Amino acid sequence: MTRPVNFVFILADDLGYADLGCYGGRAPVSPHIDRMAEQGMRFVNGYANSPVCSPTRFALITGRYQYRLRGAADEPLHGPNAALPTHGLPPSHPTLPSLLQAAGYKTALIGKWHLGAAPHFGPQLSGYDEHFGLMSGGVDYFTHTAPNGQKDLWRNGSPAEATGYLTDLLSSEAVGFVERRARDRQPFLLSLHYTAPHWPWETRDDRELAQSLIGRIFHLDGGSVQAYQRMIHHMDEGIGRLLQALDQHGLDQDTVVVFTSDNGGERFSDNWPLVGGKMDLTEGGIRVPYVVRAPGRIPAGAIGHQLIMTMDWAPTFLEAAGVAQHPDYPMDGRSLWPILRQPHAALERDLFWRMKHRGQQAARSGPWKYLAVDGHEYLFNLDADARERANQRHRAPERFDAMKQRYAQWQATMPPIPADAMVTLPYSKADMP
Repeated sequence: MTRPVNFVFILADDLGYADLGCYGGRAPVSPHIDRMAEQGMRFVNGYANSPVCSPTRFALITGRYQYRLRGAADEPLHGPNAALPTHGLPPSHPTLPSLLQAAGYKTALIGKWHLGAAPHFGPQLSGYDEHFGLMSGGVDYFTHTAPNGQKDLWRNGSPAEATGYLTDLLSSEAVGFVERRARDRQPFLLSLHYTAPHWPWETRDDRELAQSLIGRIFHLDGGSVQAYQRMIHHMDEGIGRLLQALDQHGLDQDTVVVFTSDNGGERFSDNWPLVGGKMDLTEGGIRVPYVVRAPGRIPAGAIGHQLIMTMDWAPTFLEAAGVAQHPDYPMDGRSLWPILRQPHAALERDLFWRMKHRGQQAARSGPWKYLAVDGHEYLFNLDADARERANQRHRAPERFDAMKQRYAQWQATMPPIPADAMVTLPYSKADMP
């Protein structure tokens, strides 16, 4: 009898494309993730659904373009509208965890939710049996307080008290979840959504600094490259503990582990050779690392060139589990399960993005990318020009026109951008009460 497949989806926050050693990183911050790449598959054309946080998370949990969800809009859930009952993931919408839960899976979100505020929205309203972590976009790593000074640490819908560095707390919770599943042998989905290396930039050694910042955490305050890299290393250590738990309990052969980021890197990130970062539809804002490990199911040391996107993982996990999608909510993502098993297989597809901020639009088809920003339009061949510097619009006018038309056709299938969609730097001083 074939044993069911388990799933662990690890999501970093604001990680740069080249921060990891297996993607050319210049600092030794990720030995365990790098080992994952040696034991599994690394994608080099992997993308986030958005260059900002919460829209990508909508796409991840639903397997659909986030633009289909009115509450998701096109922008992050920050500022005065973040807690409105219309701004969040509707509990009635089928999700990856709810579909797996109905099929007998134990489901847990450990870490960041950021898909709408309680009581209207929440992990346990959208298919997770368990939740430990934060509801908002970011908290202090020691005091677990949001920028307004309010505690934002929860366990299954109730305020939680915990002492310690948040990254380590999340790692320990994840290991505990795996150990419980090892005892009951119930198939599981574990969503481990770290806040690292998202601001505030604090390492394990910065406890005193954290105490002095309660209620005064602002988006552009402090930090350094060294602190940022240490934060990645702390996360990597926790991932190493989780992988060790899977191995020790004999779950490694039955578990697909995926590591990625919710969007491109921010101010201290290494995105080389890509240009731009968070908030941008240039490659540095949306191209992210993807490392997948499943010993015995996925070839070791493979490099995937397939175009993939965050929303692909919901249909991928459902196919691997033998669980059908909801017929009334067809997923826009494509299952990568055949490609994971046969890395040389190819899936023809196009990818699309839009962003109200700066009027950004983008499409990727093969090596070609159409980009519009601030009223200017570009065509790039990313195989030859990863830094998006050589505009081919006038050298290849037919291809430019075809990609622009393809984008317009896709755009016509999506709801319009809501008039009240807004964008702010997360928790800027203007957002404070």
